[in-house]
Amino acid sequence: MDPSSRDSIAVPLEAYRTKDGSEIRELWHPDHHGAGAMSLAQATVPAGTATRLHRHIRAEEIYHVVNGAGTMERGAERFGIQAGDTVYIPPGVAHRVHASAQAPLVILCCCTPPYRHDDTQVL
Repeated sequence: MDPSSRDSIAVPLEAYRTKDGSEIRELWHPDHHGAGAMSLAQATVPAGTATRLHRHIRAEEIYHVVNGAGTMERGAERFGIQAGDTVYIPPGVAHRVHASAQAPLVILCCCTPPYRHDDTQVL
């Protein structure tokens, strides 16, 4: 796909709720937007809430925090996250995020292979 082509520009899909409880808006997913071996979505976790603890069997993820702050649980680790932070999540590792009470946590989520509901196990 030619990156300068209009065909490589995607319109985000309607937001939906994933198994982990976050609101997701797919920005790029090959099932809907064309070629590619990864997906990119914007996740929103309302202020003062958390996603469900879950893992992906096949997919690895990169989270990039766009807005807000909170706490990341990744395996046995627990650490603070804030706008500008980027976190790698290997396949099979249990994880969840907690948004601070002050503002929603907005995260860009890149998955490879692309996100699939059937690859998500809620723990």
